[in-house]
Amino acid sequence: MSFWRCGLCRYVFLVLPLLLMLGWAPIVYGAQVNDISEGLVAFARYNKFTAYDRYFRKYSKRFFGAAFDWHYFKAQAVAESNLRPDVRSSAGAVGVMQIVPRTFEEVRRKDPSITGSVDQPRWNIAAGIAYDRQNFVAWIADRPLSEKLKFMFGSYNAGRSNILRAQQIALVDGLNGILWESIAYGLPKVTGRYSRETLGYVERIFGIRRVLR
Repeated sequence: MSFWRCGLCRYVFLVLPLLLMLGWAPIVYGAQVNDISEGLVAFARYNKFTAYDRYFRKYSKRFFGAAFDWHYFKAQAVAESNLRPDVRSSAGAVGVMQIVPRTFEEVRRKDPSITGSVDQPRWNIAAGIAYDRQNFVAWIADRPLSEKLKFMFGSYNAGRSNILRAQQIALVDGLNGILWESIAYGLPKVTGRYSRETLGYVERIFGIRRVLR
């Protein structure tokens, strides 16, 4: 008897692959979700590192108001430096908030209350949050807070002018420039491969924030 003349064989041959796909797909998807969740859970260890929490609270309140969630800035600092004050990037960024000394001095000129140096965690954090505030208020269009935060963090990482250029590209191509997804579309045409760093940076901050308490 040939294979194809056997009804049972034909059934197994045609149906089994479908059953396998249906059965295995959730398992594969679940594994991917677990990998992502485990990656975020790893950041939960920073809940135990509270040495700088008073600075995140203090300067979040000063520059964004008492009701603002200061954990976003701690999440940003984790994404920037893993809360290490001794980190220096190849581009010259310094400290917990990885702020460039030139930017630090510009922020300090605008806010004389920032009296210390860029190497000191307190003033590094203060200047970083003050710079966040500059970027936050620059995006004046009415948009949801989560979207405005994405524009703020993206500007911190890539520079506001690059985000503006990405927005213009997206607008020309018919996208809604109010939403961060328009920047995800336009930024690769502005900063090339470095756009992945910026987009990943913003996503990472929001992911870290979800596990901070």
